[in-house]
Amino acid sequence: MSRLLEQLVERYPDLQPAQVDIQAAIDLLINCYRSGGKLLICGNGGSAADCEHIVGELMKGFFLKRPLPVEMRRRLIDAFPAEGEYLADHLQGALPAISLVSQSGIISAFSNDVAAEMVFAQQVYGYGQPGDIVLGISTSGNSKNVIHALQVGRALGLSTLGLTGESGGQMKALCDVAIRAPFARVDAIQERHLAIYHVLCAAVEATFFST
Repeated sequence: MSRLLEQLVERYPDLQPAQVDIQAAIDLLINCYRSGGKLLICGNGGSAADCEHIVGELMKGFFLKRPLPVEMRRRLIDAFPAEGEYLADHLQGALPAISLVSQSGIISAFSNDVAAEMVFAQQVYGYGQPGDIVLGISTSGNSKNVIHALQVGRALGLSTLGLTGESGGQMKALCDVAIRAPFARVDAIQERHLAIYHVLCAAVEATFFST
């Protein structure tokens, strides 16, 4: 067990039963990024905000600096002598992640023209490629639009990851790894979700960007 995971369990002893699944999620994410994959994330309400938060931690430096590889720096400087160094100094290494909740055009169009509960599923169908992961966040584990996204992800052969509550709901059976916060109250579940995904992001970042 990593030190990050140990610290999480020290802070939230109630997450001790989930630590095996948290480590499995870390391993799943590392394998995804090693194979050139990306993370597709969906959820509703507070969980939608969590989707945006996760993208913010993965697509730029979280705890660590993420300088560009030397070859990428060279390409920028060679292509744009006047500004290449500035570009290289102000770009950071990224772990590709897309929040499906913030794309108002496709969300509004698909909800109006087809079916609101299929919006995330349509995005997974459009974006998903072998090696990607669908991460569904639902405190109940039963959010229909999240369930459908996971179903389509599985049909496409993508890995599926879930953050949910005590029962796991329908999500539990659809996820390769389902991390369950052991509570029924939404606020308690979301508090644990925040701590869990911070550990996921930090652990993956450390794997790829530690010097």
